[in-house]
Parts: sequence; structure tokens; C-alpha cells
Amino acid sequence: MRFKLTFAAVVALIAVAACKPAETDGERPETASEFPRPDRLVSAAGDTQFSNEAARDEAGEAEFVMDWAGIKLGTTVADIGAGEGYYTIRLGERVGPKGRVLAQDINRGALDRLGERVTREQLDNVAIKEGAIDDPRLPENSFDRIFMVHMYHEVDEPYAFLWRMRPALAKGGEVIVVDRDRPTDLHGIPPKLLFCEFAAVGYRLTGFSEELKLGGYIARFVLAGARPKPEEIKPCGAKPL
Repeated sequence: MRFKLTFAAVVALIAVAACKPAETDGERPETASEFPRPDRLVSAAGDTQFSNEAARDEAGEAEFVMDWAGIKLGTTVADIGAGEGYYTIRLGERVGPKGRVLAQDINRGALDRLGERVTREQLDNVAIKEGAIDDPRLPENSFDRIFMVHMYHEVDEPYAFLWRMRPALAKGGEVIVVDRDRPTDLHGIPPKLLFCEFAAVGYRLTGFSEELKLGGYIARFVLAGARPKPEEIKPCGAKPL
């Protein structure tokens, strides 16, 4: 959320309220303890409604992203960090009755509201699931595409999260990330740092574009090689490579 303040005041507010340092070992989930911690700040969870849906539609955001990601009738998609369901609803309409969309979030309230919306719009091909900060809790070998839209910079345990996400991809599946080229404490992540964190857990970058009309970038990843053991993962530095 942006406020009409001076630039200095905005920077000061964001620095204090919109980010958090890496957690101490005592504060980390026990299930993440065997994975390296991210060597960067993590943005605090923002409003579940990223921006006005009408403005995003007018800019053609979802259509561009779904076209770029190859979403078509019959595609199975996981929408991680679904929030109020901007992409979930549009994905459900795009994939049709033979496709499937699983909306995932760690915000129970947002999922409840999304569930009401899905029921209201009669999208029988959409399911909802609550995740964890270090585990998306997705069924194995299930998805042609996994969407992570404007949320990756809020993941507290990226190495554990990406490691546990890998088995959910079906053969030939892809992960689609939409984010902004900003420091990780300003609700974004520099592309090279994103590429490094994905590569550390065994993903390979296969596509990248900065053509999003609302700003930001879109990246595509596929699995590359065997999943590393948690102790083999080498964390990336906070500065762009």
C-alpha cells in the first residue's frame, strides 16, 4: 500500500514496517531447521488484494501472464499465495471443466473469502488448500504450472519451500514467477537473486520477460537434475550477482 507522504517518509516507513530480518534459529519452524536460511531480508506479508482488479484487467495483466505461461484448456495449475483470487478465478475460467486449479495461501481469512467467491462464481474446477511458510503442501506429480505471483519475496524459508514444491510438478511442468525488481525489503526481488535461489534447489531458468504492463517481470523455471539434499543447498547472497 502506498501513502501520499514525502519520499523520505515513505522510505522510512517501508524500512521499518514492510520488512523483517532473517529469523533466529529459535524462531524458525522446526521443519525448516535442516535448510539454510535466506541471506536477505524478507518482506512482511502485504494486503491480500495486490491492486484493483479492474485496473489489472484493463492493463491485460492476467491475459498476458496466462498466454506467456501457456495456460490452455485442460491445464492443471497451483496458484500459490492466491490471496483474494485474482489469478485463481481467471485461471479457473481459462483451463475449463477438464482443467484444475488449486488455490493455496497461508492466510486462512483470505482463503475463506476466496472460497465464498469460488462458490458464488460456480467454479467447480477450483479447490482451496492452506499451506505453511516452509511448505506449499501440494500433492505430488499434479501440476503442469505452478504460479507464484507477487508473493515469492514474502516466503520466509525459500529453500525449504522450493525444495518441498518440486515433487508437485508433473512431467514437463513449469514454475511461473511474477515479481518486481526491487530490494527484498521493498516487496520485490532482484531477478538475479531469484534465479540463484531457484538454481540452488535444482530449478533451471527457461524464460524471462520485463514486458508486464503494470511493471515487474515474469520468469519461467523447470526442474533440473535431482533434488539436492537440504545440507547440500548453498544459500545465495542478498546482493545481486
